[in-house]
Amino acid sequence: MKGKQEQTIPTITTDLRKDIITVPKSISQASGIRIFGKLIRSIIFTTDIAIICNNDADAVIAVYPFTPHPAIIQSITLAANIPVFSGVGGGLTHGKRSANISLFAEAQGSLGVVVNAPTPTSTIKEISDNIDIPIIGTIVSEFTDIQEKMNAGISILNVSGGAHTAKMVKKIRKDFPDIAIIATGGPTEESIIETIEAGANAITYTPPSNGVLFSKKMENYRDKEEAQFQE
Repeated sequence: MKGKQEQTIPTITTDLRKDIITVPKSISQASGIRIFGKLIRSIIFTTDIAIICNNDADAVIAVYPFTPHPAIIQSITLAANIPVFSGVGGGLTHGKRSANISLFAEAQGSLGVVVNAPTPTSTIKEISDNIDIPIIGTIVSEFTDIQEKMNAGISILNVSGGAHTAKMVKKIRKDFPDIAIIATGGPTEESIIETIEAGANAITYTPPSNGVLFSKKMENYRDKEEAQFQE
């Protein structure tokens, strides 16, 4: 008897919604992280509301280089139709303010909160005491004391080491075989697969900017008008 054949996944869309951002197919090879019953493999890295509403990722990681603000968290969680991991500071913004913003993020429906690399352990502990959703800790260096961060309350690592990400993930996976790891996958299918094989459970994907996407659409519009004129 032949083994069960792989079924084709039916795809349903409309003319208005077919032009969305798709994450690289190689991300589907990741094991994923199951959070409160939701399996997360692909995570889009953006705070652009239009992009958040038009992609096929499993979740969005909304971190940005400014102090976190409740209005930003509220806007993103209101617009998103996928789970949101909200940035709550940890660098310039820390302590009680980060803890309060984390509680607000949970109340707005965030699936988890993300703290920056320099976040003090005291802030992580304060956040952990105030919320009931996962704390995701950003790791940017192989010299980070991961055990200390885990002891403080971090349950998911967000590895962002540039060209060294896969190497960092491999070392972390060796030292902490059971920790959940999110990692940047890089610009190619090959780099994504390398990161997954190193031990990443989920991959963050940085989409093209709104300006780049609009530029491509405008070019397409011009080509169509030119073709019509030549006819």
